[in-house]
Amino acid sequence: DFVTPWHIREAATHSLEKGYTMYTSNYGMLELRQELAKYLEHHYGVSYQPEREILVTVGVSEGLDLAVRAILNPGDEVIIPDPWYVSYPPCVILAGGTPVFVPMSKQNNFVLKAEDVEPLINKQTKAILIGYPANPTGAVMSREELAGIAKLAQKYNLLVISDEIYARLVYGVEHTCFASLPGVKEQTILLGGFSKAFAMTGWRIGYIAANPQLIEAMLKIHQYTMLCAPTMGQMAGIEALKSGEDDVAKMVKEYDRRRRF
Repeated sequence: DFVTPWHIREAATHSLEKGYTMYTSNYGMLELRQELAKYLEHHYGVSYQPEREILVTVGVSEGLDLAVRAILNPGDEVIIPDPWYVSYPPCVILAGGTPVFVPMSKQNNFVLKAEDVEPLINKQTKAILIGYPANPTGAVMSREELAGIAKLAQKYNLLVISDEIYARLVYGVEHTCFASLPGVKEQTILLGGFSKAFAMTGWRIGYIAANPQLIEAMLKIHQYTMLCAPTMGQMAGIEALKSGEDDVAKMVKEYDRRRRF
């Protein structure tokens, strides 16, 4: 329920006043991609080339849609923890794939375990889709738990779509970026955005980080459906990455207070 911080809104307003009203590159503004690369390196120790490995999207929702449409053939299966975020199964189905669900429960703290995933893997399995911290359960996966999923991805040559939009909203633990795990960066499609950390839900600015071949495949869909993310929103995103860390800290502190109420 936070309003986007004023300095971020002001950057967007100034972008309009300065005439930044045209299309950007289909990839997104290079300055924004450069700032995203710095952000991912600083917070999670994972390195991406801004020119070829980052694509700016119209929110994480578009990022997910691009990912499944780019990688799935009819009948391919995607393993998804259940309960799931509302758009996960529909996006897979719309892309011609089949969602395969792994039941989560309070007994396992709603955390995806490698031993529960492996029996579901077969010749039709193309990817594992994970979101953590999870919506709707709030479950957080440890580095060790993620490493178990990473080993499965390597063993069976699977892609992992990692939705990390809530990465900054953790309490008393440290978020592990899936792509930072040894040996799986090339198999990871990392989804992130500005909605949660920077209170920018209505701006619809997200991003995908992945290997150049995957980015190129997703770009082909993005450029003919969305062309590019809104220029004003991209300018706001640049400001958020450059000067928004204090805002993130304040919001996380307040969320932590509320959850203890």
